[in-house]
Amino acid sequence: MLFTDDERGGMLPEWAMNSSVVLLTLVSELLAFTAVGSVARWGEVFPRRTPWLRGRRVPTAVVVAPGAIGATILTLVFTVAAAVSEITDTKTNGDPLPEDFPSEVGGWHTFYYYLSYVPLVLWGPMLALLTYAYWRRRRAVTSGPLVPSTAG
Repeated sequence: MLFTDDERGGMLPEWAMNSSVVLLTLVSELLAFTAVGSVARWGEVFPRRTPWLRGRRVPTAVVVAPGAIGATILTLVFTVAAAVSEITDTKTNGDPLPEDFPSEVGGWHTFYYYLSYVPLVLWGPMLALLTYAYWRRRRAVTSGPLVPSTAG
């Protein structure tokens, strides 16, 4: 939408376009924030403010399954699609990229385009690494050897 002359960003009415942009932004931010649970305490033990679950361990699969599914989807949608688009110089629908497309123009437009899309392209693979690290850390805790207590 940043590089288009059409201020509405397409064929949708202005209110629908603005609402969808805000909604997609909020949903993607909320989903991205759930990855913080992979490295935060609340990703291992339910917080006290959680009714019926407070203080209990978060089952590893509850974090790993959605993380793996999300990483796969994000990698396919953004990483693979971006690579294919760049290699073939086509849009996702198969049409050729226009000459004024930001990656084709050069200069500052191309720099800003790639600067904006690098985090999006890396989101899936980074989530996959984070999910794998969480799984390994939690697996080591739940199935590791029992260490005898020296207290006592």
